[in-house]
Amino acid sequence: MHKDDDYITTFLRFMSLLCKEMSPVVGDIGTAAAYDAPYTATECNGQYPPGNMFAAVNEGLWEGGAACGRRYRLSCLSGVNKPCKEGAIDVVVVDFCPRSLCPSTLVMPKEAFAVISRFSNAKINIEFIE
Repeated sequence: MHKDDDYITTFLRFMSLLCKEMSPVVGDIGTAAAYDAPYTATECNGQYPPGNMFAAVNEGLWEGGAACGRRYRLSCLSGVNKPCKEGAIDVVVVDFCPRSLCPSTLVMPKEAFAVISRFSNAKINIEFIE
């Protein structure tokens, strides 16, 4: 085998290992947090979905109310003390969360948040797609 072939083989093995460790991000990136009941009337004037699988979104996603009923699939990417659980959750937008109250891109009930985070009081980095 030629010396250049050794370098190419080593490089390809390295890239293969690197790709296995990295997960490609295909959606948007944001943050999420949880909040407690009571869940009061919403800006979307709708019913809460079963199992409290809903979210309130910040100004960036709200789009003047066009976000009402929008569905997002989201997963946890990272956070302090490794809060992420495997998998994803589907939520329905039912409310607006103004900047003064909203610490994140979106907030969810603790029941929904617990599907993707080990800690209910964490602020996590998420990937989300519509």
